[in-house]
Amino acid sequence: MINYKAIIRVIGNLLLLETMMLLLSAGISAYYHDDDLQSLLITAGLTGIIGLLMTISCMNSPKVFTRRDGYIMVTCSWFAFALFGMLPFYIGGHIPSVTNAFFEAMSGITSTGATILDDIESMPHGLLFWRSITQWFGGLGIILFTIALLPFLGVSGLQMFAAEVSGPMHNKITPRIGSTARWIWGIYVGITALLFVLLLLGGMGGFDSICHALTATGTGGFSTHQESIAYYHSAYIEYVIILIMFISGVNYSLLILFISGKFKKALKDSELKWYTLSVVTCTLIFTVILWVSQDIEGEDAFRNALFQVVSLQTSTGFSTCDYMLWPSALWGMLLLIMLVGACAGSTSGGLKCVRVQVLFKVMMNEFKHILHPNAVLPIRMDKQVAPPSLLSTVMAFCFIYMIIICGSSIFLSAIGIDFMEAIGCSISAISNMGPALGSYGPSGSWNSMPDAGKWLMSFLMLLGRLEVFTIILLFTPNFWKRN
Repeated sequence: MINYKAIIRVIGNLLLLETMMLLLSAGISAYYHDDDLQSLLITAGLTGIIGLLMTISCMNSPKVFTRRDGYIMVTCSWFAFALFGMLPFYIGGHIPSVTNAFFEAMSGITSTGATILDDIESMPHGLLFWRSITQWFGGLGIILFTIALLPFLGVSGLQMFAAEVSGPMHNKITPRIGSTARWIWGIYVGITALLFVLLLLGGMGGFDSICHALTATGTGGFSTHQESIAYYHSAYIEYVIILIMFISGVNYSLLILFISGKFKKALKDSELKWYTLSVVTCTLIFTVILWVSQDIEGEDAFRNALFQVVSLQTSTGFSTCDYMLWPSALWGMLLLIMLVGACAGSTSGGLKCVRVQVLFKVMMNEFKHILHPNAVLPIRMDKQVAPPSLLSTVMAFCFIYMIIICGSSIFLSAIGIDFMEAIGCSISAISNMGPALGSYGPSGSWNSMPDAGKWLMSFLMLLGRLEVFTIILLFTPNFWKRN
Protein backbone atom coordinates (compact mmCIF):
# COMPACT_ATOMS: atom_id res chain seq x y z
CA MET A 1 0.00 0.00 0.00
CA ILE A 2 1.04 3.59 -0.62
CA ASN A 3 2.40 5.39 2.44
CA TYR A 4 0.51 8.68 2.01
CA LYS A 5 1.44 10.03 5.44
CA ALA A 6 5.16 9.67 4.77
CA ILE A 7 4.71 11.37 1.40
CA ILE A 8 2.82 14.28 2.99
CA ARG A 9 5.49 14.62 5.67
CA VAL A 10 8.31 14.83 3.15
CA ILE A 11 6.43 17.36 1.01
CA GLY A 12 5.75 19.38 4.16
CA ASN A 13 9.49 19.49 4.91
CA LEU A 14 10.21 20.56 1.35
CA LEU A 15 7.66 23.38 1.65
CA LEU A 16 9.50 24.55 4.76
CA LEU A 17 12.66 24.57 2.65
CA GLU A 18 10.82 26.65 0.04
CA THR A 19 9.78 29.03 2.82
CA MET A 20 13.43 29.66 3.66
CA MET A 21 14.13 30.39 -0.01
CA LEU A 22 11.23 32.86 -0.07
CA LEU A 23 12.49 34.59 3.07
CA LEU A 24 15.94 34.89 1.53
CA SER A 25 14.36 36.50 -1.55
CA ALA A 26 12.39 38.80 0.76
CA GLY A 27 15.68 39.85 2.35
CA ILE A 28 17.01 40.80 -1.10
CA SER A 29 13.82 42.79 -1.72
CA ALA A 30 14.14 44.60 1.62
CA TYR A 31 17.78 45.47 0.87
CA TYR A 32 16.82 47.12 -2.43
CA HIS A 33 13.57 48.63 -1.02
CA ASP A 34 11.48 47.08 -3.80
CA ASP A 35 7.70 46.71 -3.94
CA ASP A 36 7.72 42.90 -4.04
CA LEU A 37 8.56 42.51 -0.34
CA GLN A 38 4.93 42.12 0.76
CA SER A 39 4.09 39.44 -1.82
CA LEU A 40 7.20 37.45 -0.90
CA LEU A 41 6.41 37.63 2.84
CA ILE A 42 2.77 36.66 2.32
CA THR A 43 3.83 33.68 0.20
CA ALA A 44 6.48 32.69 2.74
CA GLY A 45 3.91 32.80 5.56
CA LEU A 46 1.34 30.77 3.65
CA THR A 47 3.90 28.22 2.46
CA GLY A 48 5.44 27.89 5.92
CA ILE A 49 2.10 27.37 7.68
CA ILE A 50 0.93 24.71 5.22
CA GLY A 51 4.34 23.00 5.28
CA LEU A 52 4.36 22.98 9.10
CA LEU A 53 0.81 21.59 9.29
CA MET A 54 1.67 18.82 6.81
CA THR A 55 4.81 17.92 8.75
CA ILE A 56 3.21 17.92 12.22
CA SER A 57 0.04 16.09 11.16
CA CYS A 58 2.09 13.17 9.79
CA MET A 59 4.91 13.21 12.34
CA ASN A 60 4.27 9.61 13.43
CA SER A 61 3.86 8.16 9.95
CA PRO A 62 5.52 4.81 9.15
CA LYS A 63 9.11 5.17 7.95
CA VAL A 64 8.92 2.40 5.36
CA PHE A 65 9.23 4.06 1.97
CA THR A 66 8.88 2.10 -1.29
CA ARG A 67 9.87 2.93 -4.85
CA ARG A 68 6.20 3.53 -5.65
CA ASP A 69 5.99 6.07 -2.83
CA GLY A 70 9.10 7.73 -4.24
CA TYR A 71 7.53 8.30 -7.65
CA ILE A 72 4.43 9.90 -6.11
CA MET A 73 6.43 12.01 -3.70
CA VAL A 74 8.83 13.32 -6.35
CA THR A 75 6.06 14.30 -8.76
CA CYS A 76 3.95 15.95 -6.06
CA SER A 77 6.98 17.79 -4.66
CA TRP A 78 7.84 19.41 -7.97
CA PHE A 79 4.22 20.37 -8.57
CA ALA A 80 3.88 21.79 -5.04
CA PHE A 81 7.06 23.84 -5.44
CA ALA A 82 5.76 25.34 -8.70
CA LEU A 83 2.28 25.94 -7.24
CA PHE A 84 3.57 27.89 -4.26
CA GLY A 85 6.41 29.36 -6.31
CA MET A 86 3.98 31.17 -8.61
CA LEU A 87 2.37 33.10 -5.74
CA PRO A 88 4.98 35.90 -5.41
CA PHE A 89 4.52 36.74 -9.10
CA TYR A 90 0.72 36.63 -8.91
CA ILE A 91 0.05 38.22 -5.50
CA GLY A 92 2.28 41.19 -6.23
CA GLY A 93 0.63 41.78 -9.61
CA HIS A 94 3.90 41.53 -11.52
CA ILE A 95 2.46 38.57 -13.44
CA PRO A 96 -1.33 39.04 -13.07
CA SER A 97 -2.26 35.87 -15.00
CA VAL A 98 -2.44 32.54 -13.13
CA THR A 99 -1.39 30.72 -16.29
CA ASN A 100 1.65 32.94 -16.84
CA ALA A 101 2.65 32.90 -13.17
CA PHE A 102 2.49 29.09 -13.02
CA PHE A 103 4.38 28.81 -16.33
CA GLU A 104 7.17 31.07 -15.02
CA ALA A 105 7.38 29.15 -11.74
CA MET A 106 7.41 25.73 -13.44
CA SER A 107 10.04 26.95 -15.89
CA GLY A 108 12.15 28.03 -12.93
CA ILE A 109 11.86 24.96 -10.72
CA THR A 110 12.47 22.60 -13.67
CA SER A 111 15.49 24.75 -14.68
CA THR A 112 14.00 25.24 -18.14
CA GLY A 113 14.44 28.98 -18.56
CA ALA A 114 11.49 29.72 -20.85
CA THR A 115 9.92 33.02 -19.79
CA ILE A 116 6.77 34.99 -20.47
CA LEU A 117 8.44 38.26 -19.41
CA ASP A 118 8.89 40.86 -22.15
CA ASP A 119 10.68 43.37 -19.90
CA ILE A 120 12.82 41.52 -17.38
CA GLU A 121 14.61 44.69 -16.25
CA SER A 122 11.33 46.05 -14.86
CA MET A 123 11.05 43.17 -12.38
CA PRO A 124 12.08 43.95 -8.77
CA HIS A 125 15.26 42.43 -7.35
CA GLY A 126 13.47 40.06 -4.97
CA LEU A 127 11.55 38.33 -7.77
CA LEU A 128 14.61 38.23 -10.02
CA PHE A 129 16.50 36.50 -7.23
CA TRP A 130 13.51 34.18 -6.64
CA ARG A 131 13.60 33.14 -10.30
CA SER A 132 17.32 32.41 -10.02
CA ILE A 133 17.29 30.47 -6.76
CA THR A 134 14.42 28.24 -7.91
CA GLN A 135 16.53 27.25 -10.91
CA TRP A 136 19.51 26.56 -8.68
CA PHE A 137 17.53 24.26 -6.39
CA GLY A 138 15.62 22.72 -9.28
CA GLY A 139 18.76 22.14 -11.34
CA LEU A 140 20.19 19.34 -9.27
CA GLY A 141 16.96 18.38 -7.61
CA ILE A 142 14.97 19.20 -4.52
CA ILE A 143 14.84 15.52 -3.67
CA LEU A 144 18.61 15.16 -3.88
CA PHE A 145 18.88 18.07 -1.47
CA THR A 146 16.50 16.29 0.90
CA ILE A 147 18.55 13.11 0.82
CA ALA A 148 21.76 15.02 1.49
CA LEU A 149 20.69 17.27 4.34
CA LEU A 150 17.51 15.85 5.89
CA PRO A 151 18.35 12.25 6.87
CA PHE A 152 16.39 12.70 10.09
CA LEU A 153 13.22 12.15 8.06
CA GLY A 154 13.88 8.46 8.48
CA VAL A 155 12.89 7.77 4.88
CA SER A 156 14.78 5.55 2.49
CA GLY A 157 16.73 8.00 0.38
CA LEU A 158 17.51 5.41 -2.28
CA GLN A 159 13.86 5.17 -3.39
CA MET A 160 13.60 8.95 -3.67
CA PHE A 161 16.91 9.15 -5.53
CA ALA A 162 15.89 6.41 -7.98
CA ALA A 163 12.61 8.18 -8.73
CA GLU A 164 14.25 11.50 -9.57
CA VAL A 165 17.60 10.45 -11.06
CA SER A 166 16.45 7.92 -13.62
CA GLY A 167 19.25 8.18 -16.16
CA PRO A 168 20.78 4.91 -17.41
CA MET A 169 23.85 3.30 -15.90
CA HIS A 170 23.90 5.46 -12.78
CA ASN A 171 26.70 4.86 -10.29
CA LYS A 172 26.40 5.81 -6.64
CA ILE A 173 30.21 6.20 -6.25
CA THR A 174 30.00 5.81 -2.47
CA PRO A 175 28.25 2.96 -0.61
CA ARG A 176 25.67 5.24 1.02
CA ILE A 177 23.36 7.27 -1.21
CA GLY A 178 23.25 10.09 1.36
CA SER A 179 27.04 10.39 1.23
CA THR A 180 26.95 10.55 -2.57
CA ALA A 181 24.30 13.28 -2.42
CA ARG A 182 26.40 15.34 -0.01
CA TRP A 183 29.42 14.98 -2.31
CA ILE A 184 27.34 16.17 -5.25
CA TRP A 185 25.88 19.13 -3.39
CA GLY A 186 29.34 20.11 -2.17
CA ILE A 187 30.63 20.21 -5.75
CA TYR A 188 27.47 22.04 -6.86
CA VAL A 189 27.95 24.78 -4.26
CA GLY A 190 31.66 24.98 -5.08
CA ILE A 191 31.03 25.49 -8.81
CA THR A 192 28.44 28.17 -8.03
CA ALA A 193 30.84 30.02 -5.73
CA LEU A 194 33.64 29.79 -8.31
CA LEU A 195 31.47 31.28 -11.06
CA PHE A 196 30.29 34.05 -8.73
CA VAL A 197 33.87 35.11 -8.03
CA LEU A 198 34.91 34.86 -11.69
CA LEU A 199 31.98 37.01 -12.79
CA LEU A 200 32.80 39.62 -10.17
CA LEU A 201 36.38 39.71 -11.46
CA GLY A 202 34.97 40.26 -14.95
CA GLY A 203 33.21 43.44 -13.89
CA MET A 204 29.68 42.08 -13.48
CA GLY A 205 27.77 43.60 -10.55
CA GLY A 206 27.27 41.63 -7.33
CA PHE A 207 23.54 41.01 -7.77
CA ASP A 208 23.86 40.01 -11.42
CA SER A 209 26.84 37.78 -10.56
CA ILE A 210 25.00 35.76 -7.93
CA CYS A 211 21.89 35.41 -10.10
CA HIS A 212 23.85 34.23 -13.14
CA ALA A 213 26.02 31.94 -11.00
CA LEU A 214 22.86 30.28 -9.67
CA THR A 215 21.22 29.85 -13.07
CA ALA A 216 24.36 28.83 -14.98
CA THR A 217 25.32 26.11 -12.48
CA GLY A 218 21.73 24.83 -12.49
CA THR A 219 21.74 25.01 -16.32
CA GLY A 220 18.54 27.04 -16.09
CA GLY A 221 19.24 30.15 -18.14
CA PHE A 222 17.14 32.81 -16.39
CA SER A 223 18.94 36.14 -16.71
CA THR A 224 18.46 39.53 -15.07
CA HIS A 225 18.40 41.17 -18.51
CA GLN A 226 16.19 40.71 -21.55
CA GLU A 227 19.28 40.42 -23.78
CA SER A 228 20.67 37.64 -21.58
CA ILE A 229 24.50 37.44 -21.62
CA ALA A 230 24.66 39.60 -24.76
CA TYR A 231 23.85 42.55 -22.48
CA TYR A 232 27.41 42.62 -21.10
CA HIS A 233 29.36 42.64 -24.41
CA SER A 234 32.24 40.88 -22.65
CA ALA A 235 34.28 38.05 -24.15
CA TYR A 236 35.68 37.24 -20.70
CA ILE A 237 32.21 36.77 -19.17
CA GLU A 238 31.12 34.63 -22.12
CA TYR A 239 34.14 32.31 -21.92
CA VAL A 240 33.78 31.95 -18.14
CA ILE A 241 30.10 31.02 -18.45
CA ILE A 242 30.91 28.61 -21.31
CA LEU A 243 33.36 26.79 -19.03
CA ILE A 244 30.89 26.48 -16.15
CA MET A 245 28.04 25.41 -18.45
CA PHE A 246 30.23 22.70 -19.96
CA ILE A 247 31.29 21.43 -16.52
CA SER A 248 27.66 21.46 -15.36
CA GLY A 249 26.78 19.22 -18.31
CA VAL A 250 29.18 16.52 -17.08
CA ASN A 251 27.91 13.57 -15.01
CA TYR A 252 28.41 14.50 -11.36
CA SER A 253 29.71 11.00 -10.68
CA LEU A 254 32.63 11.85 -12.97
CA LEU A 255 33.13 15.19 -11.23
CA ILE A 256 33.48 13.28 -7.95
CA LEU A 257 36.18 11.14 -9.60
CA PHE A 258 37.97 14.30 -10.78
CA ILE A 259 37.82 15.82 -7.29
CA SER A 260 39.13 12.51 -5.88
CA GLY A 261 42.11 12.63 -8.22
CA LYS A 262 40.99 9.67 -10.36
CA PHE A 263 41.53 11.52 -13.62
CA LYS A 264 42.32 8.52 -15.83
CA LYS A 265 39.19 6.66 -14.78
CA ALA A 266 37.02 9.72 -15.40
CA LEU A 267 38.58 10.53 -18.78
CA LYS A 268 37.97 6.97 -20.00
CA ASP A 269 34.20 7.43 -19.69
CA SER A 270 32.66 6.95 -23.14
CA GLU A 271 29.76 9.34 -22.54
CA LEU A 272 32.17 12.15 -21.59
CA LYS A 273 34.09 11.52 -24.80
CA TRP A 274 30.85 11.55 -26.82
CA TYR A 275 29.73 14.78 -25.13
CA THR A 276 33.05 16.52 -25.71
CA LEU A 277 33.29 15.35 -29.31
CA SER A 278 29.77 16.55 -30.12
CA VAL A 279 30.48 20.01 -28.66
CA VAL A 280 33.77 20.32 -30.56
CA THR A 281 32.34 19.05 -33.86
CA CYS A 282 29.22 21.23 -33.78
CA THR A 283 31.23 24.29 -32.75
CA LEU A 284 33.65 23.87 -35.67
CA ILE A 285 30.80 23.42 -38.16
CA PHE A 286 28.92 26.44 -36.83
CA THR A 287 32.09 28.57 -36.77
CA VAL A 288 32.92 27.85 -40.41
CA ILE A 289 29.36 28.49 -41.60
CA LEU A 290 29.05 31.74 -39.64
CA TRP A 291 32.47 32.95 -40.77
CA VAL A 292 31.70 32.22 -44.44
CA SER A 293 28.05 33.28 -44.61
CA GLN A 294 28.04 36.34 -42.35
CA ASP A 295 30.21 39.38 -41.78
CA ILE A 296 31.70 38.07 -38.51
CA GLU A 297 35.37 37.95 -37.58
CA GLY A 298 36.95 34.57 -36.85
CA GLU A 299 37.14 34.84 -33.05
CA ASP A 300 33.62 36.30 -32.77
CA ALA A 301 32.25 33.53 -34.97
CA PHE A 302 34.01 30.90 -32.86
CA ARG A 303 32.86 32.42 -29.56
CA ASN A 304 29.23 32.81 -30.69
CA ALA A 305 29.18 29.28 -32.06
CA LEU A 306 30.81 27.76 -28.96
CA PHE A 307 28.55 29.68 -26.57
CA GLN A 308 25.31 28.69 -28.30
CA VAL A 309 26.33 25.06 -28.78
CA VAL A 310 27.31 24.62 -25.12
CA SER A 311 24.33 26.64 -23.89
CA LEU A 312 21.82 24.59 -25.87
CA GLN A 313 23.45 21.18 -25.43
CA THR A 314 23.55 21.66 -21.66
CA SER A 315 19.95 23.00 -21.80
CA THR A 316 21.05 26.23 -20.11
CA GLY A 317 19.50 28.57 -22.66
CA PHE A 318 21.67 31.67 -22.22
CA SER A 319 22.29 33.58 -25.43
CA THR A 320 24.86 36.03 -26.79
CA CYS A 321 23.11 36.55 -30.11
CA ASP A 322 19.88 35.76 -31.93
CA TYR A 323 20.53 32.46 -33.69
CA MET A 324 17.32 32.98 -35.69
CA LEU A 325 19.41 35.43 -37.77
CA TRP A 326 21.84 32.63 -38.64
CA PRO A 327 21.47 30.59 -41.86
CA SER A 328 18.33 28.45 -41.64
CA ALA A 329 20.40 25.30 -42.24
CA LEU A 330 21.77 25.70 -38.71
CA TRP A 331 18.30 25.70 -37.11
CA GLY A 332 17.89 21.97 -37.66
CA MET A 333 21.28 21.31 -36.10
CA LEU A 334 20.30 23.45 -33.12
CA LEU A 335 17.16 21.35 -32.65
CA LEU A 336 19.27 18.17 -32.70
CA ILE A 337 21.63 19.67 -30.11
CA MET A 338 18.63 20.55 -27.91
CA LEU A 339 17.23 17.06 -28.33
CA VAL A 340 20.44 15.19 -27.47
CA GLY A 341 21.49 17.19 -24.40
CA ALA A 342 24.60 16.56 -22.30
CA CYS A 343 25.48 13.75 -19.87
CA ALA A 344 23.21 11.64 -17.69
CA GLY A 345 23.62 12.46 -14.01
CA SER A 346 24.10 16.17 -14.74
CA THR A 347 21.76 19.13 -14.32
CA SER A 348 21.06 19.28 -18.07
CA GLY A 349 17.98 18.09 -19.95
CA GLY A 350 17.39 16.29 -23.24
CA LEU A 351 17.72 12.63 -24.12
CA LYS A 352 21.30 12.58 -22.73
CA CYS A 353 24.37 11.51 -24.68
CA VAL A 354 24.50 8.01 -23.17
CA ARG A 355 21.05 7.13 -24.54
CA VAL A 356 21.98 8.37 -28.01
CA GLN A 357 25.20 6.40 -27.70
CA VAL A 358 23.27 3.24 -26.86
CA LEU A 359 20.89 3.75 -29.79
CA PHE A 360 23.82 4.26 -32.14
CA LYS A 361 25.48 1.03 -30.99
CA VAL A 362 22.22 -0.89 -31.33
CA MET A 363 21.87 0.42 -34.89
CA MET A 364 25.43 -0.58 -35.81
CA ASN A 365 24.86 -4.03 -34.31
CA GLU A 366 21.78 -4.49 -36.48
CA PHE A 367 23.88 -3.90 -39.60
CA LYS A 368 26.33 -6.55 -38.40
CA HIS A 369 23.47 -8.96 -37.69
CA ILE A 370 22.28 -8.63 -41.28
CA LEU A 371 25.66 -9.90 -42.50
CA HIS A 372 26.17 -12.40 -39.65
CA PRO A 373 22.71 -13.59 -38.47
CA ASN A 374 24.08 -16.17 -36.01
CA ALA A 375 26.71 -13.97 -34.41
CA VAL A 376 26.44 -13.00 -30.75
CA LEU A 377 27.13 -9.25 -30.66
CA PRO A 378 26.69 -7.75 -27.20
CA ILE A 379 26.43 -4.00 -26.67
CA ARG A 380 29.35 -2.75 -24.61
CA MET A 381 29.49 0.49 -22.64
CA ASP A 382 32.89 1.31 -21.14
CA LYS A 383 33.98 -2.31 -21.78
CA GLN A 384 30.99 -3.67 -19.85
CA VAL A 385 28.20 -5.61 -21.53
CA ALA A 386 24.97 -3.66 -21.34
CA PRO A 387 22.12 -5.85 -20.04
CA PRO A 388 19.06 -6.35 -22.29
CA SER A 389 16.91 -4.54 -19.71
CA LEU A 390 18.97 -1.37 -20.20
CA LEU A 391 18.63 -1.55 -23.97
CA SER A 392 14.85 -1.99 -23.83
CA THR A 393 14.53 0.84 -21.30
CA VAL A 394 16.55 3.22 -23.46
CA MET A 395 14.57 2.38 -26.59
CA ALA A 396 11.25 2.70 -24.76
CA PHE A 397 12.31 6.04 -23.28
CA CYS A 398 13.38 7.46 -26.64
CA PHE A 399 10.20 6.19 -28.33
CA ILE A 400 7.95 7.81 -25.70
CA TYR A 401 10.05 10.98 -25.85
CA MET A 402 9.56 11.32 -29.60
CA ILE A 403 5.84 10.46 -29.42
CA ILE A 404 5.34 13.23 -26.84
CA ILE A 405 7.20 15.74 -29.03
CA CYS A 406 5.13 14.80 -32.10
CA GLY A 407 1.84 14.89 -30.20
CA SER A 408 2.52 18.23 -28.52
CA SER A 409 3.73 19.75 -31.81
CA ILE A 410 0.47 18.76 -33.48
CA PHE A 411 -1.52 20.23 -30.58
CA LEU A 412 0.37 23.54 -30.70
CA SER A 413 -0.17 23.72 -34.45
CA ALA A 414 -3.89 23.11 -33.93
CA ILE A 415 -4.15 26.15 -31.63
CA GLY A 416 -2.52 28.45 -34.17
CA ILE A 417 1.26 28.17 -33.73
CA ASP A 418 3.51 27.81 -36.78
CA PHE A 419 4.52 24.17 -37.15
CA MET A 420 8.27 24.83 -37.08
CA GLU A 421 7.82 26.95 -33.96
CA ALA A 422 5.60 24.23 -32.48
CA ILE A 423 8.33 21.62 -32.94
CA GLY A 424 10.91 23.97 -31.43
CA CYS A 425 8.71 24.75 -28.42
CA SER A 426 7.95 21.08 -27.78
CA ILE A 427 11.61 20.07 -27.91
CA SER A 428 12.60 23.08 -25.81
CA ALA A 429 10.02 22.36 -23.10
CA ILE A 430 10.59 18.63 -22.69
CA SER A 431 14.36 19.09 -22.95
CA ASN A 432 14.21 21.89 -20.31
CA MET A 433 15.91 24.18 -22.79
CA GLY A 434 14.30 27.63 -22.62
CA PRO A 435 14.63 29.33 -26.02
CA ALA A 436 13.05 27.66 -29.04
CA LEU A 437 12.59 28.84 -32.65
CA GLY A 438 10.94 31.83 -34.31
CA SER A 439 9.14 34.28 -32.03
CA TYR A 440 9.92 31.92 -29.10
CA GLY A 441 13.65 32.14 -29.78
CA PRO A 442 16.35 33.94 -27.77
CA SER A 443 15.10 37.41 -28.70
CA GLY A 444 11.47 36.74 -27.86
CA SER A 445 9.37 35.35 -25.04
CA TRP A 446 6.61 32.76 -24.62
CA ASN A 447 4.04 35.38 -23.64
CA SER A 448 2.21 35.26 -26.97
CA MET A 449 1.51 31.52 -26.72
CA PRO A 450 -2.17 30.69 -26.03
CA ASP A 451 -2.93 29.64 -22.45
CA ALA A 452 -3.70 26.04 -23.49
CA GLY A 453 -0.22 25.82 -24.99
CA LYS A 454 1.40 27.22 -21.83
CA TRP A 455 -0.28 24.61 -19.62
CA LEU A 456 0.85 21.85 -21.98
CA MET A 457 4.39 23.23 -22.06
CA SER A 458 4.41 23.42 -18.25
CA PHE A 459 3.49 19.73 -18.15
CA LEU A 460 6.22 18.92 -20.67
CA MET A 461 8.79 20.77 -18.56
CA LEU A 462 7.89 18.59 -15.58
CA LEU A 463 7.93 15.46 -17.76
CA GLY A 464 11.40 16.27 -19.06
CA ARG A 465 12.83 17.23 -15.67
CA LEU A 466 11.67 13.96 -14.10
CA GLU A 467 12.74 11.91 -17.14
CA VAL A 468 9.24 11.02 -18.41
CA PHE A 469 8.81 7.58 -16.81
CA THR A 470 8.35 8.99 -13.29
CA ILE A 471 5.15 10.81 -14.28
CA ILE A 472 3.88 8.48 -17.01
CA LEU A 473 3.90 5.65 -14.45
CA LEU A 474 1.30 7.49 -12.39
CA PHE A 475 -1.16 7.24 -15.28
CA THR A 476 -0.87 3.46 -15.62
CA PRO A 477 -3.52 1.25 -13.91
CA ASN A 478 -0.94 -1.23 -12.58
CA PHE A 479 0.78 1.48 -10.56
CA TRP A 480 -2.26 1.89 -8.29
CA LYS A 481 -2.92 -1.80 -7.73
CA ARG A 482 -2.16 -3.12 -4.25
CA ASN A 483 0.17 -5.86 -5.51
